[in-house]
Amino acid sequence: MTPETPIHQARFAGIDFESAGAARGRTDVPVQIGLASWSIHEGHAQAYVSYLRSSSPITWSARKVHGIQDEDLIGAPSLLELWPVIKKRLGSAVVVAHGKGTEKRFLRAFPGHGFGPWVDTLLLARAAWPELPDHSLSALCISRNLEPRIRELAPKGSWHDALFDTIASLALLEDIITSFELADRPLAQLVFPDTREWHQQRSR
Repeated sequence: MTPETPIHQARFAGIDFESAGAARGRTDVPVQIGLASWSIHEGHAQAYVSYLRSSSPITWSARKVHGIQDEDLIGAPSLLELWPVIKKRLGSAVVVAHGKGTEKRFLRAFPGHGFGPWVDTLLLARAAWPELPDHSLSALCISRNLEPRIRELAPKGSWHDALFDTIASLALLEDIITSFELADRPLAQLVFPDTREWHQQRSR
């Protein structure tokens, strides 16, 4: 897939991690992963979620955000054990995340994985709606009235559940593509959003 590939021909694979939380003297680690896919022609599909075995206890502040307890991780696979699942779902896809830094950092567990190109819905939303006061994933989806659709696709989740947030980022991407009539535009407009062009599009 190249930057010139039309958006309507692309398969997008969303990913989200929830983590154990940062603590002094130790590296943050993932404790849950969510994966899903979306394309214009096939819609939303391939939803997958799993807890991840962790060598670090979940901090109180992290538990307060996502509600995951150490007991939930008992018997869960490690991130490395899920490599076949991750490779199958992210390979040959445009990878989507809201604020991609965390997801890219945790995927460094697989050196040279080659996943990408990446689309960051946080950057896209800031380009699309710079006037909004809050560009967090939940605030954006509520503002755009996407939450009912997300709950339909992920009925067992809520905000800060890895699968729920993954599907939310894909629903937000779908909304941006539809709202700005980007389906026939090159993929580069999502990978490298040009805010000047987005603003020109908004004024038409």
